[in-house]
Amino acid sequence: MIIFSFCLFTGLVALWSLWKFKTTYSTTLNGFFLAGKSNSFWMVGSALLLTNLSANQFIGENESVYINNLSVIGWGVSSVVAMLLVSEFLLPIYFKHGFRTVPDFLALRFDSKTKILVSILILIGYIVNLLPPVLYGGALSLATMFDVPALLHITYWQSIWLLVWALGVIGSLYSILGGLKLISLSDLSLGLCLFLLAVLIPVFALWHLGAGDVWFGLTQLLHEKKEHLNAVGGKQDAVPFSTLFTGMLLINFYYWGMEPYIAQQALSAKNLKEAQKGMTLAAGGKLLMPLLINLPGLLAVHLLPHVQPTASVFPKLIVLIFPDILIGFSLALVFGAAMTTYTAGLQSCGSLFIFNIYKPYLAYKKRPYSEKELVRKGKLFELIISISAMFIAPFILFAHDGFYTYLQTVSGLFNMPIFTIMILGILSRRVTPRMAQIGLFLYMFSYFFLVFVWKTELHYLHLFAVLFLLISLLIWGGSKLSQPDYRSTYQFEFSGQHKEAYWKGRYGVGAMLIVLMIVIYLIFSPLGIAQ
Repeated sequence: MIIFSFCLFTGLVALWSLWKFKTTYSTTLNGFFLAGKSNSFWMVGSALLLTNLSANQFIGENESVYINNLSVIGWGVSSVVAMLLVSEFLLPIYFKHGFRTVPDFLALRFDSKTKILVSILILIGYIVNLLPPVLYGGALSLATMFDVPALLHITYWQSIWLLVWALGVIGSLYSILGGLKLISLSDLSLGLCLFLLAVLIPVFALWHLGAGDVWFGLTQLLHEKKEHLNAVGGKQDAVPFSTLFTGMLLINFYYWGMEPYIAQQALSAKNLKEAQKGMTLAAGGKLLMPLLINLPGLLAVHLLPHVQPTASVFPKLIVLIFPDILIGFSLALVFGAAMTTYTAGLQSCGSLFIFNIYKPYLAYKKRPYSEKELVRKGKLFELIISISAMFIAPFILFAHDGFYTYLQTVSGLFNMPIFTIMILGILSRRVTPRMAQIGLFLYMFSYFFLVFVWKTELHYLHLFAVLFLLISLLIWGGSKLSQPDYRSTYQFEFSGQHKEAYWKGRYGVGAMLIVLMIVIYLIFSPLGIAQ
């Protein structure tokens, strides 16, 4: 029944998406990589939320709640601030200049060499720290829910290899054959199903915890092991509360406004209004995500007190509380979320390669080309990247300090250097292309040394902020000393579009979301239920 329901729900999503899909979206560059810039805010919001939500969150955040407390909700709940800032300041600039990829800004502000350098750095980051973890998280869920080692009489290690390659092949076909439009259509239907799952999980888990009485289960959850209810993390927790105002704010701003595979979803909108509405819709969804990706870990503290490995907390809880048909449904959604992030990552790799590396190379060589040829080369590149990720993914099994902590720690090596020069490029016309390039490698070297070699006691999120300030000062000072008269021809304008192009309701809805974010933290704090 589990396998049947999994195949049924997965098939329904795929069939609906294919029914709505038009093949013209897979034959042109804008169609294949940007969905023909035809997506409404519903599709943009769903795509942003689903692209962000992968098996990594289901696995990693529930594990963090299980072994620590609710402080990990900071990644999702506090991202609302960054998303509203991106909607107000970055999206208007992107749409004004018709950017296809985020590094296009670097070419406008600095030079083409900086754009190519950053594109290569992003591609390396995706191969190492985006695509493999997505495959690993999905494989871990499938292996646990289906008990694949026992089913096929193989070792756990072998089952991870098998499932990683199965997911990678399916994701590659989905991305290469359908492009971003097919992914967006799938996201819309998956988003509705995920909210249904977010309601079903607490109901069934509390019923199980209360031995048939949901209210009694809720009472137990709120009055026992209350240390896990605290979202205001201390120094010893996965996400100390102070980091929300330092490194986490910076990396969330980078993620929602500068991460190429996320920005690509926003750039697929029909216009700026639809993009801003979509970003705000996704921000509202992030406030509801703790029901889906944090509450199960909290409930597992009571229902599954001794889980090993701890990364399997979410799938083991699902198997415990749900009947077979809902296990299959849950698994189909986890699978769909993993595929969404994976395919979006592949799409971003393809667009970065074609627009920022291959197309400029052809122009330099003065070689003629057609859009069909570029789309074909993009698909081939995606296939090569996918195969590389499938070889790397199984080895994440040996990561220490928790799966989610591994993801966030390594991401800083690639994300924050790019964020630093992007912000400096926006705020100062004095920064030279040469110093921006030096700053990239200086940040990477410093971060790698302090996290993986010398291992400073400072939390890595605080380290993000400290290095951001120090490297920014060095880049700005070096630019002023080396070329004191330099001024970029590009000047950033905070009003990137005419006022009529903006969504008028953004301030009112944004204020409500900020208030809800504060309320969530007050409830899950020593001032609320975590006394």
